Amino acid sequence: MNSSQTTGASARRETSALIGSDKVEGTAVRRPNGEKLGEIERVMIEKRSGKVAYAVMSFGGFLGMGEEYYPIPWQKLTYNVELDAYELDISEDQIRGAPRNADEGYRWTRDEDARIYNYWGATPYWTM
Repeated sequence: MNSSQTTGASARRETSALIGSDKVEGTAVRRPNGEKLGEIERVMIEKRSGKVAYAVMSFGGFLGMGEEYYPIPWQKLTYNVELDAYELDISEDQIRGAPRNADEGYRWTRDEDARIYNYWGATPYWTM
């Protein structure tokens, strides 16, 4: 593949206003001061409405071992161009107290959704 093909493929995955999910996954999540909190592991999208419900953020661990996964309401993240990362202004205590382990065994129920959105003080995606 030559560089013009690579640029063309990349351009289709990101515009000035839109970004492909594959480019979101792996993006750093940082505090406003630039300190890295974790990174986006996946984006959870409601099938029927197409609304982005969560970004699942990895946090902690070393070399992929011992990481925990936290569903963060999408609206709590802000993309910061200067940091080239999603910004989340929270303390370590706040993240450690948050609902976690959003892996294959996580219970994605409306009750769990409500608990997560309540914890983060966010408006539930299904009411917007």
